[in-house]
Amino acid sequence: MAVRPITIIGHRALHSPTKKVKEVTDEIRTLVADMFDTMEAAEGVGLAANQVGSRLRIFVYDCPVSKDERVRGLVVNPVLERLGAPAPLDEDEDGEGCLSVPGEWFPLARHPRARVTGTDLDGNEVVVEGEGLLARCLQHETDHLDGYLYVDRLTGPIKAEAREAVKDRGWAADGILKWDPSTAKAEDV
Repeated sequence: MAVRPITIIGHRALHSPTKKVKEVTDEIRTLVADMFDTMEAAEGVGLAANQVGSRLRIFVYDCPVSKDERVRGLVVNPVLERLGAPAPLDEDEDGEGCLSVPGEWFPLARHPRARVTGTDLDGNEVVVEGEGLLARCLQHETDHLDGYLYVDRLTGPIKAEAREAVKDRGWAADGILKWDPSTAKAEDV
């Protein structure tokens, strides 16, 4: 399989809702395999299809749920259910990053638990439920598929700080709308 370039904030693919998958084709199976390779090369815990230039409603994840355990999978046509009320923002504990905003971390309050339902590549029902980092990942990746980046959900001074950081990076101004995780790490972009 292959590592694909990851789109960076400012790329229009990140700001448009994705399209429901009607039929899983060989091309979609290749896309998913490439997404896993790309996520691994970028050292991410989740990746949505529009982050690699596809308009399809699919995400993959490989997320630690404890010190010794990870959960890995994919969801086609995910539907998100946020569970529980978000706790007040803890700027030290609620940091979030994104492969499409590489090298930046900002605090964002999320619901403490989340459930995603959808299907796998064979049409079997998939239900993924989690708390902590997995809940954050499920919400984050589904947001991508709905056309939102986590920085879009920031508020107040944190939102201003994020805007300034993105401006300082100069990605859009310099015409940089993708990065290649096979040749660079997010911090190098």
